[in-house]
Amino acid sequence: MSPTTAGRKRTGRARSALLGAVGVLVAFAACEALGRSGTVRRAYLPPASEVLVRAVELGGDTAFLNGVGATLEAWATGLALACALAIPLGLLLGSVPTAAQAARVLIEFLRPVPSVALIPLVSLLLGAGSETTVALVTYACVWPVLFNTVYGLGETDPLAKDTLRAFGFGRLAVLLMAGLPSAAPFIAAGVRIAAATALILAVASEILAGFGEGLGTFIAQAGMATDGTRDVLAGVVWAGALGLVINLALTAVERRLFPWAPEHRGSRA
Repeated sequence: MSPTTAGRKRTGRARSALLGAVGVLVAFAACEALGRSGTVRRAYLPPASEVLVRAVELGGDTAFLNGVGATLEAWATGLALACALAIPLGLLLGSVPTAAQAARVLIEFLRPVPSVALIPLVSLLLGAGSETTVALVTYACVWPVLFNTVYGLGETDPLAKDTLRAFGFGRLAVLLMAGLPSAAPFIAAGVRIAAATALILAVASEILAGFGEGLGTFIAQAGMATDGTRDVLAGVVWAGALGLVINLALTAVERRLFPWAPEHRGSRA
């Protein structure tokens, strides 16, 4: 890549970061002004500065941080289980058309079922603990990883597969040497999408349970307390910050592992 092109890439990334920061500041200022204007009672919408101060204070609360750790543990476990299930299944369905046709009806039946709708059933089977959260996160995260894996295999260069077959490589070798490398960037994108879904489900299931430990439990309990709106919004700030950090981290990993992917090409320059 030429120095001029690399410079344009860096300038574009800096401009995107600057615009993102401006958007956050504008939203912060709007919430601050609305909270202080008296249009909405402070009990319902405290100023953004107070919420931000409370969110920083929670960073020094050991009990709160333990709850955040419990949420992240359930998030990571569910996401890992989803990947362990979805990637091999996606490779199978993407490389064996008969298997894909046989599983199509079942997949299309299960995919639209919202994970939140399964909370009562899963709670009865597993109890209202971390196992329920992990199960719901796993179910929700299977789908983006599964479909991205199948789609990625479909993008494999036919010439690469034919060349390997011409040299006597079998179906499994072709899958591992041509299909999997081609699908890897798509799988990584599916994992990144699933990571956001996993965090949403982890927090949401804790909110609906309302007890135990976790970030969602903190938000639920704060919502039932008198004048707990500030704590609720501070918990939401933590949830949003965690989601942002996770997305940035996974995007950086994608850039490093798959620099040849079109969306990342040249981003490391």
